[in-house]
Amino acid sequence: MLSFIISILALIAGYFIYGKIVERVFGPDPSRVTPAVAMQDGVDYVPMPTWKVFMIQFLNIAGTGPIFGAIMGAKFGPSCYLWIVLGSIFAGGVHDYFSGMLSMRNKGATLPEIVGGQFGRGSRTAIIIFTTVVLLMVGTVFVYSPALILGGLAGDGSSSAILIWALAILGYYIIATLLPVDKIIGKIYPLFAFALLFMAASLMVCLFVHWPSIPEFWSGLGNRAASVGVKGQNIFPCLFITVACGAISGFHGTQSPIMARCLTNEKMGRPIFYGAMIVEGIVALIWAAVSSYFFFDGGMQECGMQSASAPQVVTAVSKHWLGIVGSILAILGVVAAPITSGDTALRGARLNIADFFHMRQDKIGKRLAVSIPIFAGVGLLLWFNVRFEDGFNVIWRYFGLSNQLLATFMLAAATMYLLRRKPQSWQFLLTGVPAAFMFTVCMTFLCVDKTCFGLPLEWTGWLAAVWASIGVILEIIAVVSIRRKK
Repeated sequence: MLSFIISILALIAGYFIYGKIVERVFGPDPSRVTPAVAMQDGVDYVPMPTWKVFMIQFLNIAGTGPIFGAIMGAKFGPSCYLWIVLGSIFAGGVHDYFSGMLSMRNKGATLPEIVGGQFGRGSRTAIIIFTTVVLLMVGTVFVYSPALILGGLAGDGSSSAILIWALAILGYYIIATLLPVDKIIGKIYPLFAFALLFMAASLMVCLFVHWPSIPEFWSGLGNRAASVGVKGQNIFPCLFITVACGAISGFHGTQSPIMARCLTNEKMGRPIFYGAMIVEGIVALIWAAVSSYFFFDGGMQECGMQSASAPQVVTAVSKHWLGIVGSILAILGVVAAPITSGDTALRGARLNIADFFHMRQDKIGKRLAVSIPIFAGVGLLLWFNVRFEDGFNVIWRYFGLSNQLLATFMLAAATMYLLRRKPQSWQFLLTGVPAAFMFTVCMTFLCVDKTCFGLPLEWTGWLAAVWASIGVILEIIAVVSIRRKK
């Protein structure tokens, strides 16, 4: 528990110390007119109160990532805490802040527009295709995962019950994606965000009351996954793919522009973008600690379970620790989070496509024309989930890898922005170091994961060294090239 407390305090300190450094490097201008004001259209560009923007941003980026990801990451041991803390402060918070602020500085530009602006039109086309596919996978994952929970709670847990809930959730996505941002998202999402925060706060209180004997940093940062039945996964790179939304996630870069179109003051960028990432890291830490109790301190036996998936852990821990009312609110928070992230993922896909083809979205017919192929794609992926026994797990793995690759692209674009703005400064390392690290993680995972190239795990160290070297060399080439031009 002491490691958990230290980690929470470190995240809070990171917001006030490193967050200010990040803000100072970017240099927000409170007198600058934001896109929410200059381009107000009543659909996507809608000025909102700062507190509401924060709650929506937090809910949009959260999903099941800081919950399910933290639960699965906790199986590796206390190294999970370390990644959540360091990732949130030095990678995730930086990524989210720059994706939001660069969007505000570029008329509410989407992630492909930001990346394309730094690397050229060819990269813009490639990134928009890649990003849209990732958002479709996010939408599918965030249809299916809450449907699994609801199918077990309000049904018999059969495939037909899950499919009915999945279709109902998809129907809601269609409505929420097409309506103006302030009609559903602006009105009820802050309440869902409160439910998610209430769930996390309640479990944190329970942790202090129960004070479980969970692994500490000083008891070793080695891989504990084998002790809970997880084999063939090394801490590096698997932990850094598994725990994404609680540390760094490329999906966030698709969500920050949505709220960048609603923010009325650039100075609010740090609490909205960097701050929401830190809060998500705290939520992930709470679930990692709760899951550590479940896996390593007799929680599974107490709940009468021999093994459990992430949704089963959520249900079991909530019922045993929070009682009937508390567990209902907690589970509602877990269900609401992915649903609300899923519909904003599809909204992000709509904005990507509309921006690429320069299609105005002020009329419902134009929004529908862009959205129909998106909903068809999600429906096809849902069919794949239901048709094949391991369909969801396959999509989840590819989503995890694609998600972190997306974060790498965004960090690389931010690095190029900093380099072009001040070529002789070393400020680019703020984003360049996490970009190189995430590049190494993604490429190593691509080499060793069994759903990809499946190279021997014993090669992980050598492969990581090779990819890290390549990442550093690419950044050196970029620095030298830009400094020579200047």
